[in-house]
Amino acid sequence: MRALIELLIQHDFLLIFLVTLAARIGAPLPAAPLLVVAGGLAAAGRLSGVSLVVSAVLANVLGDALWFVAGRIHGHRVLRLLCRVSLSPDVCVRQSESLIARWGGSSLLAAKFLPGISVVAAPMAGALGMGWRRFIAYDAVAGLVWTLCFLGLGLVFSDQIQDVLDVLANAGKWALVTLGLLLAVVVAWRWWRRRSMARQQGEIERISVEDAAALLDQDMTPVFIDVRSDTGRAADPRSLPQALHIPLARLASKAEELPKDRLLVLYCNCPNEISAVTGARQLQDRGHARVLALEGGLDAWEVIERRRAASAPPTSESLA
Repeated sequence: MRALIELLIQHDFLLIFLVTLAARIGAPLPAAPLLVVAGGLAAAGRLSGVSLVVSAVLANVLGDALWFVAGRIHGHRVLRLLCRVSLSPDVCVRQSESLIARWGGSSLLAAKFLPGISVVAAPMAGALGMGWRRFIAYDAVAGLVWTLCFLGLGLVFSDQIQDVLDVLANAGKWALVTLGLLLAVVVAWRWWRRRSMARQQGEIERISVEDAAALLDQDMTPVFIDVRSDTGRAADPRSLPQALHIPLARLASKAEELPKDRLLVLYCNCPNEISAVTGARQLQDRGHARVLALEGGLDAWEVIERRRAASAPPTSESLA
């Protein structure tokens, strides 16, 4: 701990910049606690407050800009990647979409303080076509507010922080063990939640994209229902044949309008088809017996469509 404090004093701008940048890119580094400690040291006159603010804001904007560009170029694929590595991928996509849809550019500020969504907000903004100037302006303000909040905590509680630092420095390895145990408890709890959700998902039957495509060939077209939000469809405009668009939030209220004598196939592009599975459960609870979730969602459907197109015999137009 003493070595960390000395390193922070000697390389305040560079250390804050690198740790904050890595955290914005997605590395599990404690950027916010480091800023609180730096604020306490700044209150004691050992660090420059201006230098800390500039380095943290620059790192925030640069890190978010990298994801913003990725979202602009790769759209929904980047979002799926980020949410797959999240400890809570089942809610990651829906929450980030809802946040952007409700607050627009202001969501970049709210996302700074929401674990699991902070990294997703920037690529979501890029995928939805937010302009560069607007993004930079909102993100710079969001980065400034985030930085000032944690530095301010360090300034306000500088005496208490110094006492804590002294205790940690004297505790040595036991401090690291305690922090490691706390982190393990958090990860275990999130893992348990993920496993519980996986067990619930197993109670809903799925249909493969191959079987769904075969139904189309046999003129037994099921009713495809796209349960993504409006924001999700804007980021990823792909769709299945003649699909109904009923966002998950409105699906229960629309249940009575759906036919009960036809097969209903729900789909999304979320990890583990969680939105489709949740929607299928809602419809089953409201009397729809023939409800399935499309396994693999839009990405799996796109793959089989490419295979079908490649294996189709050439037409007269293509030969010409």
